[in-house]
Amino acid sequence: MFERIVVAVDGSPYAEQALTHALDLARKYASELTVLSVAPLVPIYVATAEPYVPTELIESEGKYYRGVTDAAVARAQKEGLSRVSGVCLEGVIVDEILGFIERHPTDLLVMGSRGLSTAKRLFLGSVSEAVLHHVGCPVLIVRGLPASTPKS
Repeated sequence: MFERIVVAVDGSPYAEQALTHALDLARKYASELTVLSVAPLVPIYVATAEPYVPTELIESEGKYYRGVTDAAVARAQKEGLSRVSGVCLEGVIVDEILGFIERHPTDLLVMGSRGLSTAKRLFLGSVSEAVLHHVGCPVLIVRGLPASTPKS
C-alpha cells in the first residue's frame, strides 16, 4: 500500500513519535523510507518589492538538523530497515517539505503535530497544518500524548 514513505523529523518528541509510526509502517509494508529534516531559514518580512528577505542559516543549526537526520536513519537501520535514506534541507520549513514531496512523489508523509517551533506557531502558523493543506499525498499527523498522561 505504501511503497514510499517520507517522515519529517526535527528532534522534537512529536517527531520522535512520528518516526516510530513511520518505522512501523515501513516494516509492515516493506516500504522505502526517507527521513527528511529542514534546517530553518526564518523569513524576515520587510516593506520592499520582495515578499521577504531570507536570513542566513547559522552553521550550528545545519549541523543539528543533519545530526537529527543521521540519528533517525541509524535508528531505522538498527531496527532492520534496509531501504532507508536521509535528506537534510535548508530553507523555509513548509516550502522545503512541499518542494521535496513534489520532486520525490511519495505514498505517505508522516509528521508530528508539533515540532521545535511551537512557540512561533502563533505568528507563523503550524507547519503540520500548512503542509496538510498544500501537499498532494496522504498525510499522517502523529499527535503525541502529554508527558503527564500514563500510556496504557
